[in-house]
Amino acid sequence: MTFTPAPWPRRLRSQEWFGGSGRDQIYHRGWMKNQGFPHDLFDGRPVIGILNTWSELTPCNAHLDVLAERVKHGIYEAGGFPVEVPVFSASESGFRPTAMMFRNLAAMAVEEAIRGQPMDGCVLLVGCDKTTPSLLMAAASTDLPSIVVTGGPMLNGYFRGERVGSGTHLWKFSEAVKAGTMTQAEFVEAEASMSRSAGSCNTMGTASTMASMAEALGMALSGNAAIPAVDSRRRVMAQLSGRRIVQMVKDELKPSDVLTKQAFENAIRTNAAIGGSTNAVIHLLAIAGRVGVDLTLDDWDRCGRDVPTVVNLMPSGKYLMEEFFYAGGLPVVLKRLGEAGLLNRDALTVSGETMWEQVRDVVNHDEDVILPVDRALAASGGVAVLKGNLAPKGAVLKPSAATPALMVHRGRAVVFEDIDDYKARIADEALDIDETCVMVLKNCGPKGYPGMAEVGNMGLPPKVLRKGITDMVRISDARMSGTAYGTVVLHTSPEAAAGGPLAVVRDGDMIELDVPNRRLHLEVPDEELAARLAAWQPPGDRPQGGYAWLHQTHVEGADTGADLDFLKGCRGAPVGKDSH
Repeated sequence: MTFTPAPWPRRLRSQEWFGGSGRDQIYHRGWMKNQGFPHDLFDGRPVIGILNTWSELTPCNAHLDVLAERVKHGIYEAGGFPVEVPVFSASESGFRPTAMMFRNLAAMAVEEAIRGQPMDGCVLLVGCDKTTPSLLMAAASTDLPSIVVTGGPMLNGYFRGERVGSGTHLWKFSEAVKAGTMTQAEFVEAEASMSRSAGSCNTMGTASTMASMAEALGMALSGNAAIPAVDSRRRVMAQLSGRRIVQMVKDELKPSDVLTKQAFENAIRTNAAIGGSTNAVIHLLAIAGRVGVDLTLDDWDRCGRDVPTVVNLMPSGKYLMEEFFYAGGLPVVLKRLGEAGLLNRDALTVSGETMWEQVRDVVNHDEDVILPVDRALAASGGVAVLKGNLAPKGAVLKPSAATPALMVHRGRAVVFEDIDDYKARIADEALDIDETCVMVLKNCGPKGYPGMAEVGNMGLPPKVLRKGITDMVRISDARMSGTAYGTVVLHTSPEAAAGGPLAVVRDGDMIELDVPNRRLHLEVPDEELAARLAAWQPPGDRPQGGYAWLHQTHVEGADTGADLDFLKGCRGAPVGKDSH
């Protein structure tokens, strides 16, 4: 893609606040000067908002205050004026009922923080699962020059000689306790090894996936995604990004220049190659909706279906993000995609270079971490998009994390009406279930939980685990953590709480899963299915006010990104007039 920089110098947006000698400009400058800013910082140079999702209740992001200082260094070095702005921080590990419920609120809040304040460009300082997509959504809507800086993954964990992946081993050890192969005391002992440094999950969970998506989209500098949080090179990346955003403002290089359909196709193929989280589906659909790119579930299947999974990381593989960085990180993966004809090489990035110009000379330093194609974890990786009478608008499954023998399966449904029903009955020895059954969880989608919590990877019944069984087919309208694994069908749309067919599945119904043919079928006659749907009644206990009501009333389906319906199509709206 050819990009023509804007002429420089020119009057920037921030000068509407700071440029001039009238009452309003003196008002704005005068208040800012109580922090000790010299007068010449208001002379028309780019004002850069460092949108910082730092919070001690967002553990992945608790070190971003340090990175913000390095971003400031870079901005000052390049002749800009940095201003740090704390913004909404939704922690995956702490927010209830789920951080996903607040992704859209965060995007809305950050968008208005950008739109209503004197910024010429933005550094999106993010880390945890929802902070990266929410700030990218806001940047897409406001379309000011923006660059992503992620906090980086934590260091490897080790427990009794075993490499421990955050999240992945939580699920593994928890199931081992239920199966009787690990004691509760050992589980507690292992806790200390799970999160031993600053940073986000060290597996290819959602945080690492979304860092990779930001880089694959071209919205972060090359190499950003995999640098460990505590590695000195993470601070260097922050400082270089601070320098770069100043030039981006001068050039007027905006998110709409970078976030093209070609960029999203690159990201989808990258997600397949890295064995990325299914959560990337819902986030990229939402970001695309904000920037006005026509991206659908069909694009996910079209672009990702024939891409091999070559990154050997948990939960699909063996290693962790630390090894991925040492092997060369995401640039190596992008180069491999380019060599295979699976990369839109001319896609523009925030560096001002094309994607191919950035990665063509990188080297793979460890072919056991970034595998050759003939040793791929999955020959056809990516995200499988399933359709049928049980999911008319689609559902997703991650082949690289599934059991091959279950990819074609027919089984009897064991139905849980909601997550509380599941918790109440799953450990009951009298539950009529075995490993051939299909576990079905309802009412956990965007409207249902509400917020679409990561509960789709339902733990197996203890009596099945004691047989040595570690996987069963599971179907829900929920999400699952990117650190999780199993033959799990997610994001079933329309969701149960919106009256989708999932809502009327009954115990004993036969369900057919056929991943190679992308089919998810409920073996109920059409007439009976129609009668069940006609008799269905929506859940009664809806929120009566507050953001929960706003969310449940306006959230769209998972198949289009679960954004709020009134937040799309507002890119480039004018800045409000000064009221003073």
